Amino acid sequence: MIIKSLSLENYRNYDHLDIDFKDKTNILYGDNAQGKTNILESIYMCSHGKSHRNSKDKEIIKIGKNECHIKLDILKKDIPYRIDIHLRKSKTKGIAINRMPLKKISELFGIANFILFSPEDLNIIKNGPSERRKFLNIELCMLNSLYVNSLINYNKVLNQRNTLLKELRFNDSKELYDTLDIWDEQLIKFGKDIIREREKFIVQLKPIIESIHKNISGGKENLNIEYEKNTSVESFEKDIKQSRKKDIQYKMTLKGPHRDDIGFYINGLDIRKYGSQGQQRSGALSLKLSEIELIKKLTNDNPVLLLDDVMSELDSKRQNNLLESINDIQTIITCTGIDDLINKRLKIDNIYKIVQGTAKIVV
Repeated sequence: MIIKSLSLENYRNYDHLDIDFKDKTNILYGDNAQGKTNILESIYMCSHGKSHRNSKDKEIIKIGKNECHIKLDILKKDIPYRIDIHLRKSKTKGIAINRMPLKKISELFGIANFILFSPEDLNIIKNGPSERRKFLNIELCMLNSLYVNSLINYNKVLNQRNTLLKELRFNDSKELYDTLDIWDEQLIKFGKDIIREREKFIVQLKPIIESIHKNISGGKENLNIEYEKNTSVESFEKDIKQSRKKDIQYKMTLKGPHRDDIGFYINGLDIRKYGSQGQQRSGALSLKLSEIELIKKLTNDNPVLLLDDVMSELDSKRQNNLLESINDIQTIITCTGIDDLINKRLKIDNIYKIVQGTAKIVV
């Protein structure tokens, strides 16, 4: 899959932008706060339906305007797709594929596979479990429609159950208490689906990330990842029932996949807690590179890699590991200068200089 072109209207600091991309390496360079990341953000939205920066839609619309428009043209297995997203201050978001409106954002998932790698991702291992669960959810939603449905429904039921638990803390009537059974039944059903799909995903990811990390470390380190479940398919129902008193006491659901984690171990050492910064960053790099290989394997197509100023955060060795892994896929790189990339003899197909919401082609 490749991105052919992007058009923006009233998006962040852009009045209007039309930009074409080549099939391999594209560079967007310029000073900070000129709009480089905004371009990657708009591309990311065309596969995920929302910003990777957790911005609200109305915050993305250019100041003084009431709506904005993203149009992205891609080629997927030689089939052209046009993705349109309209953001409006006073209306809900509008998304269309080949000019056909989508009823739900989830219908967008899987149309385009974009992997965004930013400096924040280098902290995925040392940060809390919520960041690693977010990684699981994003990847599985892009690859698995069953998971999307299960996750949406699970979160709805979880919110309803937690609301009920707060009420029970102050009103323990039997009628109210008995309604827990209804929510528990649905929570268990959707939760088991989530656990099963996460188990499969980690099994598929394991050998890929182990091989990539061994290469990155020059054969000195063995990286093992483990799916650390808060509960299991077999024990979820039992765990939920046994946890009821505590759930009511703490006014939250303590058992379920919403409390899962991924463990990262180098030569048996838990690098989330005890790894050096270098080990944590190498592990994060291995994770991102394994995403590329897994998507290739499961979709029989190449994803597009979006590198948002991440090169400056990596040392020379890790930069080389990254650049060696992207020769066969389309990549869009943002950076403040291009000298370092040119010196690494990276084959660059396209260079744009970004200045105050404008893009001027250099090569």
